[in-house]
Amino acid sequence: MQHQQSAASQPPPDRLVEAAHYALLRRLAAPMRHDMVVHLQPIGMASELMLRRLNSAVPDLAKVHADMTRISGFTRAAVQACLEVVSWIGPQDTVAVALGAGIDECVALLRSSFNFRGFTLVNECGAAPFNVARPTLRNLLPACLFALTDRAVPPAQVVLSATREGAHAVISIALRAGEGSTGLAATVSYRVLEWNEVEALAASEGIPLERSASEVRLTLPIAMP
Repeated sequence: MQHQQSAASQPPPDRLVEAAHYALLRRLAAPMRHDMVVHLQPIGMASELMLRRLNSAVPDLAKVHADMTRISGFTRAAVQACLEVVSWIGPQDTVAVALGAGIDECVALLRSSFNFRGFTLVNECGAAPFNVARPTLRNLLPACLFALTDRAVPPAQVVLSATREGAHAVISIALRAGEGSTGLAATVSYRVLEWNEVEALAASEGIPLERSASEVRLTLPIAMP
């Protein structure tokens, strides 16, 4: 009877996956916001410079024109960057990415927030030119990074490496305690990610996940370009 009550209290698998996706996006929200703001800052700086030129007694129109050209370039780059960030929320299932490039973008997005918490991301994956599904990588790699560090005590390094094994790419994430700075943030944003949620995410993608207290291995099928 107790077993039946315990089983009944567990959420259905699809609800668990949905909850995990929501928690993951909440955890990614701050890094995404920071990434977008970084690309918007040059627009404001160039605009202030142009206004100072226009307010001078004899505006140098050639320099004002150059400022406008720079602002236009900054704006296009910012729009593209913001669209790229939004693609984390509404991914295209068929998009593939070279594993090395996909890991690079995940690390670039998360590096600052992990440093703030006292965890240094060390990317040893190299080029890793074989392709994997980009949405799968974006879901599972950050989820594993969060779950692995949520229970760890900083400082620590989080070392990522990748190998190819036949038709699969294997990503290893190893936690090395006691290395780096302790950081500033005492708690995680929103809430911790539970391992059963991460495992449910992996299962929904058909991805094998192996883990211990200090290491996680993800095995992703190599995708067509």
